[in-house]
Amino acid sequence: MHTQTTHSNAPEPLRNSIILAWATPRIAFGIMGTLFGVYLMKFATDVLFIAPAVMGSILAITRLWDGVTDPLIGYLSDRTQSRLGRRRIWMFSATLPMAIALVGIWSPPESLSGINTVIWMCVCLLLYETASTAFFIPHGALGLELSPHYHERTRLFGYSHMIGIFGVAAGLISLQLMSQAEDKREFAFQLSILAGCTISVLVLWTTYFLTENPEYQGRGSTNPYRSFKGVFDNPHALLLFIIYGIETFGAATLGILAAYSAEYVVKMDSLVIILVVYQLPQFVFAPLWIRLSRIYGKRNLWFVATLLSAIFFGALVFAGENDHLYVYLCCFMAGLGGGAGAVLAPSIQADIIDYDEYTTGSRNEGAYLAIWNLIRKISGSVTAFIVGISLQYAGFEPNVEQTETTKTTIQALLALMPAACYIIGAILLLRFSFNEKEHAEVRRQLDLRSTQRSKFDSATANREPG
Repeated sequence: MHTQTTHSNAPEPLRNSIILAWATPRIAFGIMGTLFGVYLMKFATDVLFIAPAVMGSILAITRLWDGVTDPLIGYLSDRTQSRLGRRRIWMFSATLPMAIALVGIWSPPESLSGINTVIWMCVCLLLYETASTAFFIPHGALGLELSPHYHERTRLFGYSHMIGIFGVAAGLISLQLMSQAEDKREFAFQLSILAGCTISVLVLWTTYFLTENPEYQGRGSTNPYRSFKGVFDNPHALLLFIIYGIETFGAATLGILAAYSAEYVVKMDSLVIILVVYQLPQFVFAPLWIRLSRIYGKRNLWFVATLLSAIFFGALVFAGENDHLYVYLCCFMAGLGGGAGAVLAPSIQADIIDYDEYTTGSRNEGAYLAIWNLIRKISGSVTAFIVGISLQYAGFEPNVEQTETTKTTIQALLALMPAACYIIGAILLLRFSFNEKEHAEVRRQLDLRSTQRSKFDSATANREPG
C-alpha cells in the first residue's frame, strides 16, 4: 500500500517539493485575484464608466452561471480517467481560454461604449469564470488528495497559503502601479498580458510535475445526484459550508470597498499599504497556526481567530479622515484572524471528505470543491451586488468628493457587515464537532478497506489466465 495511505501516529510528511508544485499557481492567481477582488469594481466604474449597480449585476450574472459550471465540472472531474489523471487533464485544458479571457476583461476595445462595453465585460467574465472553474476545482481537489493525515493537511494548506501571499504581494504592487498610471487602460492591458503568460507557464509546470493517486481515479460517484446529495447529507460538511459562506460574504467587503474607503473616506495616498498590512500577518503567522492547531485543535483555533477578525473589522467603523495608524492596526489584527481561517478551513474540509468516503465509499473531492467554490463565488457576488446598489443609492459619483451619506455608507458596509458575519460564523463553529479523534477512527476504517481492496485485486489478477 502507498506509504501516505497508511495510518500512523507519525505520518510521513509531504515533501516540500510536492507542496511547492501544488501551491505555485497560487502566485499567479494571487496577482489577478487581488486585482479582481480589490480593483475590478473600481476599474469598471471609474475607468470604463459602468454604473456601480450595472457592474454589480454583471458579477451576479456570472455567479449564476457558476451555479451550472461548478457542479458540472466537479462531478466530471471526479469521474474522469485519463493518462494525466482525473484532475491534471482539466487543469491543462483550462490554461489557454483562461489567459485569453483575462486579457479581454482588463482591456475592452476603446471603440466600445455604453451597452457594448457592458456586453463585452459580461462575455469575458463568463468565459474567465468557466475556464477558471475548470482549473480551480480539479486543482483544489488534487490538493485534498495529496495527504490523508490530519495535521499534514494543515501543513499543506498553511505553507501553500504563504506561497500564495507572494502572488498577493505582486498583485498589490501591480495595483499601486495601476493607480498611479496616467493611462490606466494601457497599463491594465500590459498587466493582463503578463499575468496571462505567467498563469499559463505556472499551470503547465504544475500539471507536468504533480502526480495523482491512481487508487482514486474514476472513484467518483456514478450518479451526479447521489454525488451531491452525499455532500449535503454529510452533517459536518453542511455546517462547514454555512460557516464558510457567511464569513466569505462578510470578508468580501474589504476587497471591494478598501479602494473606496482609502480614497474617499480615510484620504490615504496608497491603498496598497492597507492591503499589505492586512496580508502581512497571514504570511508571517501561518507557521504558528500550523503549530497551534496541533495543540488546541483546528476548530478551537479557528473560533478564536474568527472572533478576533470580528472585533477589528467592526472597529473600522470609527475610522475617519487621516486615521491612518488606527486603520493599519485594525487591518493587521483582522488579517491575523483571517489568515487562520484561510489555513484551517480547507484542512477541515479534507477531513470531512474522508468521512464522506467512509459513509458512501466514493471519493468526491470534485463535488465538494464545486460547492466550496460556488459558495465563495456566490457570497462574493452577492456582496458586490449589495455594495453596488448601496453605493448607487447613497449617491456615489466617481472621481469627486463624496457626500457624508456616501462616506457613512462606505464605512458602515466595510466594517459592520464583515463583523456581523464573523460573529455568526464563530457561534456556528461551536456546533462543529468533527475532531482529530473521530478522524483517526475514520482513517483506520478507510485504510482497512484499502487493504482489503488491494488483496481482492491481487487475488483477481492471480486467477486470470496467462
